[in-house]
Amino acid sequence: MIRRKIGLAGALLFRRGTVSELQVIVEGNEERALNYDRLTGPVRTGDLLLLNTTARFLSLGSAGGHFVELNLNRPPPRFHGRGHIMKLCYTPWQMRVLGCEEAAAGNRARLARFSGLEGLPVLIGELHSMVAPAAAVLKYYRPACRIAYIMTDGTALPLAYSRTVHELKEKGLLSGTVTCGHAFGGDHEAVNVYSALAACKELIRADLVILGPGPGSIGTGSRLGFSGMEAGEHVNRVRALGGVPLFIPRLSFAEGRRRHFGVSHHTLTALDLAACTPALLVMPLMPRLRFCLNQLQRQGLLSRHRLQIRPAPPVEAIMERLGLGEMESMQRGYSDDPSFFDAAAAAAAAALELLEREEGGREDERGPERTVGEAAFVGVPLPGQDRQPAPRSGAHPRREGTGPAGDRGAPRGRRHSGAGSGKASGPGEAVPPCRRGGAPGGAGRETRAGGGAAPLCSKRAGRRDRLPGRGLEQADPVLQLPWLLR
Repeated sequence: MIRRKIGLAGALLFRRGTVSELQVIVEGNEERALNYDRLTGPVRTGDLLLLNTTARFLSLGSAGGHFVELNLNRPPPRFHGRGHIMKLCYTPWQMRVLGCEEAAAGNRARLARFSGLEGLPVLIGELHSMVAPAAAVLKYYRPACRIAYIMTDGTALPLAYSRTVHELKEKGLLSGTVTCGHAFGGDHEAVNVYSALAACKELIRADLVILGPGPGSIGTGSRLGFSGMEAGEHVNRVRALGGVPLFIPRLSFAEGRRRHFGVSHHTLTALDLAACTPALLVMPLMPRLRFCLNQLQRQGLLSRHRLQIRPAPPVEAIMERLGLGEMESMQRGYSDDPSFFDAAAAAAAAALELLEREEGGREDERGPERTVGEAAFVGVPLPGQDRQPAPRSGAHPRREGTGPAGDRGAPRGRRHSGAGSGKASGPGEAVPPCRRGGAPGGAGRETRAGGGAAPLCSKRAGRRDRLPGRGLEQADPVLQLPWLLR
């Protein structure tokens, strides 16, 4: 079950918070190992280390390095801290943490005031690589908003392992973090997702929440055996507490595995089987959009969830302007697979509009339900022979018909320019054209109306008026672009 080797510590490569990466000599080979200083203490050059080498032996991805289990030359860290909640319980590594729900944490009075999320937008993602683009878009357009991140225990357990969260907190994009279940290391520790959501609202005072796993992803190539299934269950949890779940679809047109091409089967299955209540499913305007709509319709999801289609903000330029590292997922960057990152950016833009609508107390003339696409889609013909019934939650709708035919590609529309050329002095200002090259659809490049990121407006526009797609706010974007459903 666990492959262990003795290694000799070499040079310190970097230190990020309480995490150190070291060079180690293992069986005569120079390799790398990660050390959690709070768990195993500091490491010095020349120390003999007991290493967990299982992941490297199995050639895994994000968890594919060695981990220090024990420093044989130094005593373990002293026992300290408070709390009675155990994480990694009933293992040799079980540890105590101070849960935010415990009386000793001093939060009882504040958490007792929690009566629900009261319409709080919660972005739900399957992969950790969705966190950075979503947070960047949220903070760029609303610099004063407070963003909380909940890390579940679906994949990585130590929050300290995440380079993304460390960078987002360092640059002030995240106001607080909560680790729930057996995940640990957040600003607040929570027993489950429900109390984690309560902590975001009452303790962090978050305006928006991003909910998802840490780094890594578990998959087996089977229909049900993947860690992302929890994303569908999060929809139910958010709805039960009165929040608005915005589901970030996992999209890819660079993926070689057929089950993840277009809309990943992880998204389709989680929304079909695990999500028993409606989610707001935001799709970015992009090439091959109709192909993805076909996938959603064949799964029966357009009648059970609320669909919104909108241009994606120029997330690559926003990330660069905020000084964040380049986006990457499955070893692919924005130029390799723009639709993946545009999905997170579009969902974040939709969350900001919900937040603004809630703060302003405004309602569209057509009603809030129509705006997010639930009632707006009733009676609109979908691709193929089927017609869509009224949306409903609960039991899965009965599927009829043979399903739509394959996609022939979205028609081409007008061209529009990329991001403006003005210089920005801080978050919320116009983003200059992206200096890096990339695939069509990125910021700072000419893009077709049928796909790619939308431009940012000039600096004269008010911050809240620069969200791409605001001209379509009074009606669902699909109704403004009927060719999508022909």
